[in-house]
Amino acid sequence: MWSQTSSYALRTLGYLATHRDRWILGKEIAEQTGIPANYLSKVLSQLRKKGLVRSLKGWGGGFQLREDALSSPILGVLELFDGARDAEACPFGLPRCDAGNPCPLHARWERIRGEIDSMLTTVTVGQLRKGPA
Repeated sequence: MWSQTSSYALRTLGYLATHRDRWILGKEIAEQTGIPANYLSKVLSQLRKKGLVRSLKGWGGGFQLREDALSSPILGVLELFDGARDAEACPFGLPRCDAGNPCPLHARWERIRGEIDSMLTTVTVGQLRKGPA
């Protein structure tokens, strides 16, 4: 549904949200999330530029989720890596699919798409953490 990079970004943010009490080395994030270290560094760089993550170089440094990122909807993360979704995309790939010219899945897809849109705009980065909230 979304790219591997977006999935890695959500996994990274979830890990950082779970461990907000300390700076975390990229090596630890890579080991604990299963994200290749070189790929993770690119993801973290984009998350930092977007203002979701902060970094500190040197001994005792690492990465940390910014406090205000906790309330950010995950849609912004997905759009950062995948661009804006085509909300009107047809699951059959037809150029024209609407109520007047529906594909065989149109009615069902419209309901599912509404649920997905709702999830992406209401689930926040802070809700990606594991364990007690």
